[in-house]
Amino acid sequence: MCTSDTSSSAAGLDWVPASCTLPTVEQPIRVAEFDDLFTASVRGVERIDPSTLRLTVAADAEAHARDLAGRESRCCSFFGFDFIAAGDAVAMTVTVPAAHVAVLDAFAARATTAAGLGAPVSG
Repeated sequence: MCTSDTSSSAAGLDWVPASCTLPTVEQPIRVAEFDDLFTASVRGVERIDPSTLRLTVAADAEAHARDLAGRESRCCSFFGFDFIAAGDAVAMTVTVPAAHVAVLDAFAARATTAAGLGAPVSG
Protein backbone atom coordinates (compact mmCIF):
# COMPACT_ATOMS: atom_id res chain seq x y z
CA MET A 1 0.00 0.00 0.00
CA CYS A 2 2.18 2.71 -1.31
CA THR A 3 0.87 6.14 -2.13
CA SER A 4 -0.93 9.11 -0.70
CA ASP A 5 -1.53 11.20 -3.82
CA THR A 6 -4.92 12.58 -4.89
CA SER A 7 -5.96 9.55 -6.90
CA SER A 8 -5.13 7.29 -3.97
CA SER A 9 -7.09 9.52 -1.62
CA ALA A 10 -10.11 9.32 -3.86
CA ALA A 11 -9.77 5.55 -3.89
CA GLY A 12 -9.65 5.45 -0.07
CA LEU A 13 -5.91 4.87 0.13
CA ASP A 14 -5.14 8.12 1.96
CA TRP A 15 -3.54 6.33 4.92
CA VAL A 16 -1.22 4.25 2.75
CA PRO A 17 2.38 5.45 3.13
CA ALA A 18 4.93 5.56 0.33
CA SER A 19 7.18 3.17 2.29
CA CYS A 20 4.68 0.32 2.00
CA THR A 21 5.90 -2.64 -0.05
CA LEU A 22 2.51 -4.18 -0.86
CA PRO A 23 2.08 -4.23 -4.65
CA THR A 24 -0.05 -1.32 -5.81
CA VAL A 25 -2.73 -3.58 -7.32
CA GLU A 26 -3.22 -5.27 -3.93
CA GLN A 27 -3.56 -2.04 -1.95
CA PRO A 28 -7.31 -1.49 -2.52
CA ILE A 29 -7.94 -5.08 -1.45
CA ARG A 30 -6.05 -4.56 1.82
CA VAL A 31 -7.86 -1.28 2.49
CA ALA A 32 -11.17 -3.08 1.90
CA GLU A 33 -10.13 -5.80 4.36
CA PHE A 34 -9.45 -3.17 7.02
CA ASP A 35 -12.73 -1.42 6.20
CA ASP A 36 -14.57 -4.73 6.67
CA LEU A 37 -12.86 -5.27 10.04
CA PHE A 38 -13.63 -1.71 11.14
CA THR A 39 -17.27 -1.91 10.02
CA ALA A 40 -18.10 -5.36 11.38
CA SER A 41 -15.98 -5.62 14.50
CA VAL A 42 -14.59 -2.34 15.85
CA ARG A 43 -16.55 -1.13 18.88
CA GLY A 44 -14.31 1.73 19.98
CA VAL A 45 -11.42 3.92 18.87
CA GLU A 46 -9.19 5.64 21.41
CA ARG A 47 -6.15 7.78 20.67
CA ILE A 48 -3.70 7.10 23.49
CA ASP A 49 -1.07 9.55 22.23
CA PRO A 50 0.06 10.82 18.81
CA SER A 51 1.84 7.53 18.03
CA THR A 52 -0.63 5.11 19.63
CA LEU A 53 -4.18 4.11 18.74
CA ARG A 54 -6.30 1.53 20.53
CA LEU A 55 -9.18 -0.19 18.77
CA THR A 56 -11.71 -2.22 20.73
CA VAL A 57 -12.47 -5.22 18.54
CA ALA A 58 -15.17 -7.85 19.10
CA ALA A 59 -13.53 -10.98 20.56
CA ASP A 60 -14.88 -13.20 17.78
CA ALA A 61 -12.88 -11.16 15.25
CA GLU A 62 -9.52 -11.51 17.05
CA ALA A 63 -8.09 -14.17 14.73
CA HIS A 64 -9.04 -12.12 11.67
CA ALA A 65 -7.61 -8.92 13.20
CA ARG A 66 -4.35 -10.68 14.10
CA ASP A 67 -4.02 -12.13 10.61
CA LEU A 68 -4.66 -8.77 8.97
CA ALA A 69 -2.26 -6.98 11.34
CA GLY A 70 0.44 -9.56 10.67
CA ARG A 71 0.12 -9.18 6.93
CA GLU A 72 0.11 -5.38 7.24
CA SER A 73 3.29 -5.32 9.33
CA ARG A 74 5.07 -7.36 6.67
CA CYS A 75 4.51 -4.66 4.03
CA CYS A 76 4.51 -1.60 6.33
CA SER A 77 7.10 -2.60 8.88
CA PHE A 78 6.78 0.63 10.86
CA PHE A 79 3.34 -0.46 12.16
CA GLY A 80 3.31 -2.19 15.52
CA PHE A 81 0.28 -4.22 16.57
CA ASP A 82 -0.46 -5.67 20.01
CA PHE A 83 -3.51 -7.56 21.24
CA ILE A 84 -4.85 -7.93 24.78
CA ALA A 85 -8.04 -9.82 25.61
CA ALA A 86 -10.56 -7.73 27.53
CA GLY A 87 -13.68 -9.79 28.29
CA ASP A 88 -15.92 -9.96 25.23
CA ALA A 89 -13.54 -7.75 23.28
CA VAL A 90 -9.88 -7.42 22.36
CA ALA A 91 -7.79 -4.28 22.67
CA MET A 92 -5.85 -3.94 19.41
CA THR A 93 -3.13 -1.36 19.93
CA VAL A 94 -1.55 0.16 16.84
CA THR A 95 1.71 2.09 17.16
CA VAL A 96 3.86 4.00 14.70
CA PRO A 97 7.09 5.99 14.98
CA ALA A 98 6.78 9.79 15.08
CA ALA A 99 7.60 10.04 11.37
CA HIS A 100 4.37 8.15 10.55
CA VAL A 101 1.87 9.90 12.85
CA ALA A 102 0.01 11.29 9.82
CA VAL A 103 -0.52 7.71 8.61
CA LEU A 104 -1.95 6.76 12.01
CA ASP A 105 -4.17 9.87 11.93
CA ALA A 106 -5.68 8.75 8.62
CA PHE A 107 -5.95 5.13 9.84
CA ALA A 108 -7.81 6.32 12.97
CA ALA A 109 -10.16 8.51 10.95
CA ARG A 110 -10.94 5.66 8.58
CA ALA A 111 -11.57 3.22 11.47
CA THR A 112 -13.82 5.74 13.23
CA THR A 113 -15.86 6.46 10.12
CA ALA A 114 -16.21 2.83 9.04
CA ALA A 115 -17.20 1.75 12.57
CA GLY A 116 -19.83 4.50 12.67
CA LEU A 117 -18.30 6.15 15.73
CA GLY A 118 -17.71 9.80 16.55
CA ALA A 119 -14.25 11.31 16.69
CA PRO A 120 -11.59 9.09 18.31
CA VAL A 121 -11.49 9.54 22.07
CA SER A 122 -8.21 11.07 23.22
CA GLY A 123 -6.51 9.24 26.05
